[in-house]
Amino acid sequence: MNDVQVAVAAARAAAEVLLPLRDGDLRDGALGDAGDAAAQRAIAAVLAAHRPGDAVLSEEAADDPARLTADRVWVVDPLDGTKEYRAGGRHDWAVHVALWERGPGDLTVGAVGLPALGEVLATDPAPVVPPVPAGPLRVAVSRSRAPEVARAAAAALDAVLVPLGSAGYKTLAVVRGEADAYVHAGGMYQWDSAAPVAVARAAGLWTSRLDGSPLVYNAQDAWLPDLVVCRPELADRVLAAVR
Repeated sequence: MNDVQVAVAAARAAAEVLLPLRDGDLRDGALGDAGDAAAQRAIAAVLAAHRPGDAVLSEEAADDPARLTADRVWVVDPLDGTKEYRAGGRHDWAVHVALWERGPGDLTVGAVGLPALGEVLATDPAPVVPPVPAGPLRVAVSRSRAPEVARAAAAALDAVLVPLGSAGYKTLAVVRGEADAYVHAGGMYQWDSAAPVAVARAAGLWTSRLDGSPLVYNAQDAWLPDLVVCRPELADRVLAAVR
């Protein structure tokens, strides 16, 4: 399998264990913990079978410092959106599998599984972003609270806010045409955005930090303070608003 096929296989393997768990008897924190662990094991097994020499940076595994000198690093979030996963009946959670390579010093492959929808979106073939529908533009935000930067972006675009679940799903909402921009300033980790950003870039979307600088992955500090994903024609307006 090529790298994209490996990423897709890993995302599907996680979905195959997450869905039966969600429909079982576990609830609340126990369900979230079980889902995190099972999805991590499923993804790790695929990577060990097909790319045993590569390093891995995962939310659900100890950070191996060897990744900082490795040529290839898989950046993984086995279950993005644990709250939505535990809620039952929600579809806005995801599985992230991305590959960072030292040659370009950037992400080269990404696959995002949306298990509740039975979908996996990947960098190849790249998704086609639907046309902008009639009506106001839409900015994806957290369901629990909309940050001020998102409100500023929405005001600049004369847009409405669209509350959604996990960080990965909000990025994929722009790819899938459910939103036109996603603006985040509350901080996240590299695994929260690596695979969705890789897929968004492949689809031709704008991705950056709030100041317009590039997103950096496989950095020593796994923290990423902020993120913008939007249709490219909106980038200047969004960045000007959040500045």
